Amino acid sequence: MARPVAPRSAAAPEAVAGPPERVVARLRPHARALFWPAVALVLVCGGYGYFAERFEASWARFAVLIAAALLVLLLFLLPYFSWLSRRFIITTRRIVVRRGFFTRRRQELLHTRGYEVELGRGPLQAMFGSGNLRITVAGETVLVLRDIPRARTVQVALHDLMENAASLQAAQRQVMQSPTITRQTTVWTGR
Repeated sequence: MARPVAPRSAAAPEAVAGPPERVVARLRPHARALFWPAVALVLVCGGYGYFAERFEASWARFAVLIAAALLVLLLFLLPYFSWLSRRFIITTRRIVVRRGFFTRRRQELLHTRGYEVELGRGPLQAMFGSGNLRITVAGETVLVLRDIPRARTVQVALHDLMENAASLQAAQRQVMQSPTITRQTTVWTGR
């Protein structure tokens, strides 16, 4: 006896959805930004070691300790946490920029929107291979990724991801517009 079988439609959800989103790169601003805070940490620790033993009174030693702790907080920990709180995530579908430590701010840009990526470098950035990527959509700057390490490689990768997203979007449009067999059509198979 023949039984009806529902055919697989050409517009199956797997074909329309495309490949799953994958993380291509997780970036932070170049670590060069931590050079002066690290120098300040070494100087403050050395200064504390030198000056703490110079005072006879315990209150004076405690005052030097408090001053050193405040300097470490201001000159090392705050810049370090500021650097740590900025993250750039590039996936196969979008660019995500996260900022903030206590209150987070998240900004996203889909590759399918189409954008221009402009690389700007100062002399120090060129020496270290980093740079600022300015992303422009329809003549308006929407995102600036500041001091990105390996900036030229990231720029090329963003161009490739945007091109892949555009071709995937065109393929999805073509599948959606092509005449397909609906799920209401019954195909009879026999033995």
